Amino acid sequence: MGEGCLSSDGKSEGECLVNEKKTLLSKVGSMQQLMYVRPVTYEEGRARGMRAYEVKNGPLRFGVMADKCLDITDVSFLGHNVSFLAKPGLMGRSHYDTNGAEAQRSIMGGMLFTCGLENICAPCRIGGRDYPMHGRIRTTPAEHVGAKAYWDGDDYIAEISGTMREAELFGENLVLRRRVTTRYGENKIYIEDEITNEGFRREPMMLLYHMNAGYPLLCEDSGIIIPTRKVLPRDETAALHTGNFSRMEPPKDNEPEYVFLHEMAADQEGNTFAAIINKELGIGLKIEYNLRELPYFMQWKSIAPGDYVVGLEPANSSVYGRPYHIEENSLHQMEPFAAERKQIVLSFLTGKELDGVEQEAENLLRAGGNVSGKTEAEIW
Repeated sequence: MGEGCLSSDGKSEGECLVNEKKTLLSKVGSMQQLMYVRPVTYEEGRARGMRAYEVKNGPLRFGVMADKCLDITDVSFLGHNVSFLAKPGLMGRSHYDTNGAEAQRSIMGGMLFTCGLENICAPCRIGGRDYPMHGRIRTTPAEHVGAKAYWDGDDYIAEISGTMREAELFGENLVLRRRVTTRYGENKIYIEDEITNEGFRREPMMLLYHMNAGYPLLCEDSGIIIPTRKVLPRDETAALHTGNFSRMEPPKDNEPEYVFLHEMAADQEGNTFAAIINKELGIGLKIEYNLRELPYFMQWKSIAPGDYVVGLEPANSSVYGRPYHIEENSLHQMEPFAAERKQIVLSFLTGKELDGVEQEAENLLRAGGNVSGKTEAEIW
């Protein structure tokens, strides 16, 4: 929160940090003036009975659903909405969740819904088994849920954590442990996941982070910044619009969705990002992740009225889904009791921060290579 020092009066860095904390506490009656995490339960409509957490961090506000994978619902920054909410609206679990294509009636969007852990894309039936649209984990309630706000040295942190289990009698036993944190004085949300195969057999594991931006962050004034080395349209419809992946058009009646696959540039450690900035509004969203952890990246774009959205989607698997990976013999597998860790950072930008995003993408494209551990054939 502070800049740290040896200060002008000779105090050590630790003493400066303590003094900054004391200064802040001297100016508020409670830190909840500035930052809080509060449990809530919704009381009407499709969301009735759903447990969640409401988080305020200065100009940043967001919700985290305890009953749906600790995913992130609505997000606002500096008073402007950032996230997308689909026509069905805010909702808890329902009987549509895993019923083939009917799952679209339960996809509410939000800032993040997590896809997996057996399937991340279209519903499919393989070997007599059904794999629902975007998988089951997105509607799995969290267990061992906890939330707290606390000082860590000079940092005041709000944290929500919990565990989701995707398991079946005689089947898989995959566990997702998630921690969502935000730090006062930073306009960031940190998502830290650990996925463990707690079964006694090798198990496929697919994972996609479906990040969804909406109006007014997303409009004709917005720029979509992706340091992409190569763009592949998912289908013939998207192929007609590949050249416009980086801009948002006005709503257009009856327009189908477009999906693009991107081969991302990254630095030598595998770090990369995608962003949406709106200089007219003065805000932006930047999604940072590591290509070694999530070697695939998809972009979902819809300009249909009422479905006006861009999805930025880091993943460990392709948008073509489970059948594609089975055919290509490239389905990601986890050994018994193996664990994998992923981190996503959502940064909310303003002021001078907006100016450097395009240059950062250009720098990655000049310097970056394929550090994902995947061959080009595997990515595409």
